[in-house]
Amino acid sequence: MSQQHSRQEFPLPSTPAEESATVTVFASPTSWIESDAVAQCHQVAALDGMMHVAAMPDLHPGKGAPIGAAMSSAILYPFLVGSDIGCGIAVFPVKLKRAVPEKLAARFPDLDRALHPERDADDPAWAVVKGDIPAGHVEGLGTVGRGNHFVELARIGTVFEPDHAGRLDLAAGDLVLIVHSGSRGLGERILREHTEVHGAGPAPDPGAYLAMHDEAVRWGSLNRRLLAARVAYALGFEPTEPILDQCHNLVELRDGIYLHRKGAAPGDGRDVLIAGTRGTPSYLVAAHAGPDAGHSVAHGAGRKMSRADALRRGRAKHTVEELRRTPMGSLVVCGDRQLLFEEAPAAYKRIEQVIADLVDHDLATPVATTIPLVTYKTPDLGSASQRDHRDQRRKRGRP
Repeated sequence: MSQQHSRQEFPLPSTPAEESATVTVFASPTSWIESDAVAQCHQVAALDGMMHVAAMPDLHPGKGAPIGAAMSSAILYPFLVGSDIGCGIAVFPVKLKRAVPEKLAARFPDLDRALHPERDADDPAWAVVKGDIPAGHVEGLGTVGRGNHFVELARIGTVFEPDHAGRLDLAAGDLVLIVHSGSRGLGERILREHTEVHGAGPAPDPGAYLAMHDEAVRWGSLNRRLLAARVAYALGFEPTEPILDQCHNLVELRDGIYLHRKGAAPGDGRDVLIAGTRGTPSYLVAAHAGPDAGHSVAHGAGRKMSRADALRRGRAKHTVEELRRTPMGSLVVCGDRQLLFEEAPAAYKRIEQVIADLVDHDLATPVATTIPLVTYKTPDLGSASQRDHRDQRRKRGRP
């Protein structure tokens, strides 16, 4: 494990000085930064046309490219965005008179079951869909997905910037719904069509890729709204518009330069929800990152352990029930026991350190924390409410 000094520059010796790409790690000497992740940043920096790699304090190794990085290049590389194009986090205000975690956890809908435009035409969640479904992609609509995706009912905890929170109509004690999900199979299909022909090489027709990419980004945003609406109707409140919805897997063209973000949220004057873990707060921040940080901030706590390590160590230290109720008193709805261990709070870095690094580097200002009450990962099909739900679906002839 290596610890990188703040704002340290890593010029590539194999690249001519006048064309050298740089790597900047926005982390403190005490931050948990894996040497493998830094090595991936250097591999990216060595690509043709690459100009700068800005690594966030939640940096960790990914498949082919680091997660938690903003990468600037004169050439568009689809693999630097990855397969979950459009993945992001949206936050929705919630109006509920009482929020009892145990009761609400039992009422969460089955968000593994996709909404079908014909079969589920009477579902009220469709009201949030305005116009056509991007790319005509109807598979997986209204589902959260696996991995680190989640839907969370939370309350506003500490408010650091009351005026800013007030502009968002937020105050301590208010409830919010946090939705973290992406483009499901659409982004994967787009990347696969590219890599089957070009591998990790650049997009031969950037315009054509960007057209498909933009559809996946729109699809991910629409899906977050659908997820929020499904939960709203199940828990008994009216769906609302998000107060923020920031995508952290995308590429954008800025002044003729392609800025690839993989696990990095847009940080140029926007509000961002930086996700903690199931057992820690998340942080709503006002981001103000400049070009040296790729106009980006961290998107979450960032993994500290691989999934295999988290599974092995977690089973030795925790029971399933311990992971379903966090030290904060919140509940985790997750019928997949392996996923419970893989996504345990101990598998992630300390969110407080990630936020401190962003503040120290003047990339973001904390506005408020959100405290989890119920975090949904996958349906707990063993519960009585879910068994009843399955029985009702079978009676209606639904799968």
